[in-house]
Amino acid sequence: MKRLNSLLIAAVLFLGANNSIQAQAKVAHVDVNELISKMPAMLDAQKQLEKLSGTYDAEYKTMVEEYQNKLKKYDQEASTVTDVINQARQTEVQDLTKRITDYRDNAQKELQKKEADMVKPLMDKIKASISKIGKAKGFQYVINVADLLLADGPDLTADVKKDLGF
Repeated sequence: MKRLNSLLIAAVLFLGANNSIQAQAKVAHVDVNELISKMPAMLDAQKQLEKLSGTYDAEYKTMVEEYQNKLKKYDQEASTVTDVINQARQTEVQDLTKRITDYRDNAQKELQKKEADMVKPLMDKIKASISKIGKAKGFQYVINVADLLLADGPDLTADVKKDLGF
């Protein structure tokens, strides 16, 4: 009887251990930063953003130069003109300062929006490819390597690159 109980307990433990081993999830990782940075479409998007940024920078520099020239001129002439003219010039300089600040802020917002608009479809494409490759290889989870402290499992980055065509 004791022997039968021992065998029964051993069988239950064996089956329980076997089930817990089978219940472990299959996990892989992928380096999304590497994928996005090497994606040809992303490289094209970066060139477009750099060109747009250069345009904004040139316009900003022109506005700043105009501001500095007016400020210099007004400082030199301040003692030779009336208080009314100096007051009008001060208002003009304040307005110009506000225009420059608004331009810079709007340019930054537009660049960020343009970048988000360009990156979103690329990230969607990467996510779809990761899902496709992960499912095809039988993984339940695929984690971005940037979120891991230890990435010692299967790396799907090369497979996803191949699927994306680069």
